[in-house]
Amino acid sequence: MPAPENTFKRRLLARETQIGLWLSLGDASVAELAAGTGFDWLVIDGEHGPNGLRDVLAQLRAIGQRGAHPVVRVRDDNRAVIKQMLDLGAQTILIPMIESGEQARQAVQSVYYPPVGVRGIGAALARASGFGAESDYLETANDEVCLLLQVESRAGLDALDDILAVEGVGGVFIGPGDLSADMGHRGNPGHPEVQAAIDEAIARIQAAGVPAGILTWNPDLAQAYAKAGIEFLAVGSDVTTLRSGLLALRRGFA
Repeated sequence: MPAPENTFKRRLLARETQIGLWLSLGDASVAELAAGTGFDWLVIDGEHGPNGLRDVLAQLRAIGQRGAHPVVRVRDDNRAVIKQMLDLGAQTILIPMIESGEQARQAVQSVYYPPVGVRGIGAALARASGFGAESDYLETANDEVCLLLQVESRAGLDALDDILAVEGVGGVFIGPGDLSADMGHRGNPGHPEVQAAIDEAIARIQAAGVPAGILTWNPDLAQAYAKAGIEFLAVGSDVTTLRSGLLALRRGFA
């Protein structure tokens, strides 16, 4: 029995636009709720959200087979943590703050089994293999793993061509928040200078034949990105959606 099919990866390769949502609350019930609302992918945020190993595990189980694909954003490129997330059953990993081709190559090494990479062998004990029930897991897991790298600094943009040249990278995600701060426009990702840098980066990513991704809370900009063929597009988060909904409800009784 092989590793489960990574439909998110298949759709990226087909250059479909997939709409996603950020999960930052670290709550399995929120993840379960979001998974049933029609989003193509959900990011379990281990960089800024309060998500440890067991929190991620609970959310992976809650999302289950409800149609949304779970993407786990790890806190950094720590190889041991990446291995644990994969063993928990995450098939798509998003790594933040990539700033060089060598860092990208090391990330590829972390997510794939030998001979492609150096991911440690422990599948017989892991949820990823159905705790050993998927007898062909080791032979098929590499085909179903998807590595997304987040570029979100001027150094990352300067190294973008080197990053894009690394075999095994499944997609490159532009992080507008950190990029805007690094460019001197903290809190203003919509600044024309930042937007020009983002547009240029997306064009370079797509020209290299690599799927491109981004997060925006601006609905007009999100629609423009969708029309531009961004392959993985996040349009909000659990935190902002809940807060805006609660504010709107309360204002109705002012």
